[in-house]
Amino acid sequence: MAETSIRSRKGPVTYLLRIFVITYLAVLVIWPLWEVGQQTFFPPDRGAGGGFGAFVERLSDPSVSYAFNLTATVAFWSVVINTVFGVGISLLIVRYRFPGRRILSVLVDLPMSVSPVVVGLALVLAYSTGQGWFGSALASVGFYIIGTTPGLIMATAFVSLPLVIREVVPVLEEIGTDAELAASSLGATGWQTFRRITLPSIKWAVVYGVVLSMARSLGEFGAVKIVSPGAEFRGETATLLIQNRYTNYQEPTAYAAAFVLVLASVLALVVVSLIRKEDHV
Repeated sequence: MAETSIRSRKGPVTYLLRIFVITYLAVLVIWPLWEVGQQTFFPPDRGAGGGFGAFVERLSDPSVSYAFNLTATVAFWSVVINTVFGVGISLLIVRYRFPGRRILSVLVDLPMSVSPVVVGLALVLAYSTGQGWFGSALASVGFYIIGTTPGLIMATAFVSLPLVIREVVPVLEEIGTDAELAASSLGATGWQTFRRITLPSIKWAVVYGVVLSMARSLGEFGAVKIVSPGAEFRGETATLLIQNRYTNYQEPTAYAAAFVLVLASVLALVVVSLIRKEDHV
């Protein structure tokens, strides 16, 4: 009854708060994104070309295709890595008690509080062939990290690491261990218990974390800026392409690439909303 009365309460303060929030979101989010779409399809400079045909033509440029293919590759492997290790770390944190458990839980959140630029610099210090701790040893066997796709994957995986974990951990805590203990008492192995009991219980949390991780990986800039050469056809991801084209006065291409990333983010939000709806059914 109290909850119903709170939800149905209306007054000047309520309307003022709504107007404030909508205005804030419009100025901070909606308007800038609208301008990106406006510049992509209806640029004020008619000589730049507008419309869907010009948009497709800019995206079909080989250098743009390379940047998006590299971005998709880096994002895919980053999400795969974070999904496997994210579920494993979540089970370790929730289902086991061991010295250093709280420290591990804090370290999981570290990528969310450290600047991605610092992450990229740390990877360079650790894996560069000149002064890196491990770079020279890896280079001696023909494996290079900095300036290559594996380095981009490492940087992107680091910054998006907590997203899967922080979605799975609360669900594991909520479902408890009763069903898993019952399965074990009936003779199920650890893998059988995970596949038939645990995984179905956390599947929507995993999918939700994967979608968020994918969206974060597609838009990563700071860390990859440090570890990548950032040159055309040489380590240039979609975000680096946007910066390079914009600073080189190739704004139409920059806006077109930015619009694709915006569209990917919107689709991720739609998928997340559908997942949330399905999860509550």
